[in-house]
Amino acid sequence: MRLIIMGPPGAGKGTQAKFIAEHFGIPAISTGDIFRANVSQGTPLGVEAKRFMDAGEYVPDQITNEMVRNRIAEPDADPGFLLDGYPRTLAQVEELDDMIADTGHKLDAVLALTVDRDEIVQRLLARAEIEGRADDTEEVIRRRQELYLEETKPLIEIYRDRGLLIEVDGMGEVDDVTERCFAALDVVPQS
Repeated sequence: MRLIIMGPPGAGKGTQAKFIAEHFGIPAISTGDIFRANVSQGTPLGVEAKRFMDAGEYVPDQITNEMVRNRIAEPDADPGFLLDGYPRTLAQVEELDDMIADTGHKLDAVLALTVDRDEIVQRLLARAEIEGRADDTEEVIRRRQELYLEETKPLIEIYRDRGLLIEVDGMGEVDDVTERCFAALDVVPQS
C-alpha cells in the first residue's frame, strides 16, 4: 500500500500515520524525520539541508525530493509506505509520480483528514499552553491553517481528479478517527 496522508496542522496526521502504517505493515515516512536522519548521519544531502534549516529557510525541492526518493527506495518501503508532509507543491506531486513509476508501482490512495478549523485552533492553543509554546498564538495558528489551505488545495484537487482522494472526518476521539481511516483504506485495492 502506497499512501499519502494530508491535513492541516493539528489534524492528527502524525498520530494516525503511526496507526495506519502499523495496520498495513509499512513505514510511516515524514519529511521531518527524513531531514533529521540525514542531518544526524551527516549525509551529503543532510549537510546541504542543514545549511538551509540553520538559516531558517525551506529546504529546496531538489534536496527534499532526493531524500524522499532515497527513503522510499529502502528495503522496508518495498511493500509500500505512508508519506506525511510530502508532497507539498505541484512540482513535488510530479516528482513523486516519477519516483513511484520508477519502482513499477502506483500511488494507491491519498487520505485527507478533514477537521473543523475553529476546533483545531482551540486544540492547538490548548497544546501550546500545556507545552509552553508562547509563539503559538491564535493569530499564528490561524495563519498556518490558511497557508495549509492555500498550498494544499491544488494538490487535493489533483488527487481528487485522479480518483485517489479519500476524505475522512478527523474530528473526535483518536480511536474513532483511526477506525474511520481503517474502514476507508481497507477497501482500497493495493498496487
